[in-house]
Amino acid sequence: MVSATVGKGTALGAVLLSLLAVPAHAATTTAGPGPATTTATAKPLPAPDMAALDGVLRTALSQGAPGAMARVDDNGTQYTAAEGVADRSTGRGIRATDRFRIGSVTKSFSTVVLLQLAGEGKLDLDASVNSYLPGLLPDDRITVRHVLSHRSGLYDYTNHMFAQTVPGLEAVRNKVFSYEDLVKLSLEKPRTNAPGAAYSYSNTNFVVAGMLIEKLTGHSVRTEYTHRIIEPLGLRDTFYVHPDTAIPGQHAHGYLTPDQAGAALVDSTEQTVSWAQSAGAMISSTRDLDRFFSALVQGKLLPAAQLTQMEQWEPVNSTQGYGLGLRRRDLSCGISVVGHTGTVQGYYTYAFTSQDGRRSVTALANTSNNASVLDTLSRTLEAAFCGTQATKAVTRGAAPTERHEDIAPAITRH
Repeated sequence: MVSATVGKGTALGAVLLSLLAVPAHAATTTAGPGPATTTATAKPLPAPDMAALDGVLRTALSQGAPGAMARVDDNGTQYTAAEGVADRSTGRGIRATDRFRIGSVTKSFSTVVLLQLAGEGKLDLDASVNSYLPGLLPDDRITVRHVLSHRSGLYDYTNHMFAQTVPGLEAVRNKVFSYEDLVKLSLEKPRTNAPGAAYSYSNTNFVVAGMLIEKLTGHSVRTEYTHRIIEPLGLRDTFYVHPDTAIPGQHAHGYLTPDQAGAALVDSTEQTVSWAQSAGAMISSTRDLDRFFSALVQGKLLPAAQLTQMEQWEPVNSTQGYGLGLRRRDLSCGISVVGHTGTVQGYYTYAFTSQDGRRSVTALANTSNNASVLDTLSRTLEAAFCGTQATKAVTRGAAPTERHEDIAPAITRH
């Protein structure tokens, strides 16, 4: 059964919104503390267009996603929308509170830990990776900064691993890799460019990032994520369970679209995600990701000097940039937002915040290997940040073609 909720809450009391014309949709209200304002003169954003956002989710369903959801936190006012099902076997409706696998959004968490270590004087971003992990990489010129900005030239091993979508998943679903295993797979292939010469997205970079975290701290990445980010921010739905295969608590199942047109979706929920680890194995929720990115840009996780480093953008294309474990996207209304995308088998995630952290949105579709859904889900950013100022071409017409970077970036998906 398809269901949807849209809600708004403020500290002054709950106000029900009647944004949807379909009578079966129930309105709900939520409220919570807003993020601290970083500047008293921040330019107000257009109001979120929740009707348009819900329309984006409906479109994703029409294109093959079993379910889709989004949560907007607008300086303490929360809006939620959800369409479709979390579990095809039971028919349970998806909820904006469901947990899910966040894929490459994990890269932002890994980067925050390393930049905290840089702020503590334990890491030099411009030092060779091999100075911390002797002999790991074939070129001493590859620096920590190159790794975190995808300019190392290290081949992305997922290109080979997931050249075929479903067979690739089944080959690794229950497998446990070491970091060294994954780096070895990368080094079996030629590098894509000289260190620092070009942006070339590669999961190998953030496998190396995980190795750096564990070498410099003497602790697992799970421990460092927990002590440095999850506990300080009170993220109650965020976990790193590797190599366990289950998502704890109420969660959305993930459904992988086979390469063969018309083939049945594959439930990909339970897996080790050992093929990704510090590059993409975390679990979270829309609430927690909104809180994480808002806190990040407001300086609650990093000293100003390190946050500045994180936001030094390398061009990806005419509307996107990549910093250190962080994406920037320029929207149709002239607003730029920062955050990250995430793909892991069965899940597409967009998690972004305004540059002052006052408004954040996280959107999720519980399918992957579906280019149409990926393109459509990007339009949640336009609805959340541009509101009715978004161009018709973006909100109602053709969405821009998304880069398939998070898994197997060199493989064309249709």
